[in-house]
Amino acid sequence: MTKITLKVNGTEVSEDVEDNLFLAYFLREQLGLTGTHVGCDTTQCGCCVVHVNGTSVKSCTMLAVQANGAEVKTIEGLAAGDVLHPVQRAFKEYHGLQCGFCTPGMIMAAVDLIEMHPGPLTPEIVRDEMEGNLCRCTGYHNIVKAILAAADEMRPAALEQP
Repeated sequence: MTKITLKVNGTEVSEDVEDNLFLAYFLREQLGLTGTHVGCDTTQCGCCVVHVNGTSVKSCTMLAVQANGAEVKTIEGLAAGDVLHPVQRAFKEYHGLQCGFCTPGMIMAAVDLIEMHPGPLTPEIVRDEMEGNLCRCTGYHNIVKAILAAADEMRPAALEQP
């Protein structure tokens, strides 16, 4: 067992973990943050995406001990109280989900994409950048629309100018 200390959704936590425990299971089972889903355990589906120090990470293959000292944000920490994050609002408005299983990982990956991509987003860029997140219900059309709408809201108009 190893004691780890990290900040999860703005709250510092210290827990003893098995050295082989993946971050997704630490979040779900030890912290009760079940919004992070596990669909494959092989980084293929992206349902488990969280932010570690501001970057998207597939938490089903990252060890919890690797997150020691890090800041982790899960889907539960994205909204500001009752006010949804722009990506969450866009997924709701544009119906970027069906069963909802992949949605937390999609939203977390989309936030990172919007924040990290330097130029204007196009449907092609969104599809390319989101290829590591699988949805088994939709044809991705509404997911792409939601991400583009959220990007428009989150970015200053000047950034979107070529």
